Amino acid sequence: MQFAWSLILGVSFIVMQHPMTNAQEFVPNYDETRIPAYSLPDLLICKDGSRVADRDIWRSTRRPEILDLFSQEMFGRSPARPPLTAEIFEQTDNALAGKAIRRQVRINLTNTAAGPSMSLLLYLPKSAVSQPVPVFLGLNFAGNYTVSAESEIPITECWVPDETKLQTTGHRANPASRGKMSYRWPIARIIERGYGVATIYYGDIDPDFDDGFKNGVHPHFDGEGSRPSDAWGSLAAWAWGLSLALDYLETDEQVNAKQVAVLGHSRLGKTALWAGACDERFAMVISNDSGCGGAALSRRKFGETVGRITRTFPHWFCRRFAQYQENEDALPFDQHMVLALIAPRPLYVCSASEDLWADPRGEFLSAVHAGPAFELFALSGLVTNDFPPINQPLGEQIGYHLRGGGHELLAYDWEQFMNFADRHFRKLPK
Repeated sequence: MQFAWSLILGVSFIVMQHPMTNAQEFVPNYDETRIPAYSLPDLLICKDGSRVADRDIWRSTRRPEILDLFSQEMFGRSPARPPLTAEIFEQTDNALAGKAIRRQVRINLTNTAAGPSMSLLLYLPKSAVSQPVPVFLGLNFAGNYTVSAESEIPITECWVPDETKLQTTGHRANPASRGKMSYRWPIARIIERGYGVATIYYGDIDPDFDDGFKNGVHPHFDGEGSRPSDAWGSLAAWAWGLSLALDYLETDEQVNAKQVAVLGHSRLGKTALWAGACDERFAMVISNDSGCGGAALSRRKFGETVGRITRTFPHWFCRRFAQYQENEDALPFDQHMVLALIAPRPLYVCSASEDLWADPRGEFLSAVHAGPAFELFALSGLVTNDFPPINQPLGEQIGYHLRGGGHELLAYDWEQFMNFADRHFRKLPK
């Protein structure tokens, strides 16, 4: 059950220390001198061989091509979202000892109230009463009640795999976990900085284990029979849920829906990138320690690899992605291209110095190589190829920092997110 608990909290440490592939021990490469020679697909070369000359061709031709490639070969194709049906089931203007507004909203995932739903927890500063505020939106790993210690937040029923990972054992949530993950969500500080924050337990949308897509939102949209090889995986489902949450935020008069930043940590960082790529309503996209299948370049084969991730977490992706196990050079894309799909909106990528599994340098280089898409809009990216020192943020339209420490989402990261948002949402000087 130790594996299940690490999975729910989003902590990869236990899995990383004991990675197994087909009953053989997987030994990750952490040596830069052993990076294979590789070349990246050109962002600006269209399928017909023509070169993208301007932003109009990017928007009309190249961007849709890249989006389709990722949909077909990696994340899978998602269904259309249902019309929004949402209900506020709890709210107060005196949250956090009177410092904030709190709302809890039940959002249906299908056309019927009898189907599955997700609970959105929203905190807003009191200034939202007179003027709508920007909001950070992200999924959490263990339930809304673990993000905040306030007693009004219901204990979430969590999906947890049993020892075989084939069926659920009900729920492991308990009152002792209330507020346990609040260090990852410094809500009071976010409110103090003038931002709102919204979060949803990712298991409300889809359970995070290989159940044959029989639980969560998938069976309500996939129909009968075998699933196509490009059917959506869990990462796409979680991203789809984030867009549905944005549908709700657009109806809230105290939210500036034109300034919603989507963010995520680890596998939910991968999710945030895909949500931002698919849904251009997200005004800013933030990826924290997203690693393989997120911001890190796959062709570097450093730390976690495509083979390792697709064998351990096959449900995250569409089935077609498995054909690139130990075959990364055959990929028709690399992860700099999913970052490029964010252009021209602000993009922030961050890594941790001790999180070698997620390949910090590969995340940085991916952001560097996404730059040409932003330059089409006369926007600068990272403007340097030199890997930065620890705790020295850099970049303009593309931002990056390398935090000291391991695989986590910490207060330092949030301060950089908010500084970046200040510059872009509030046009403050650097």
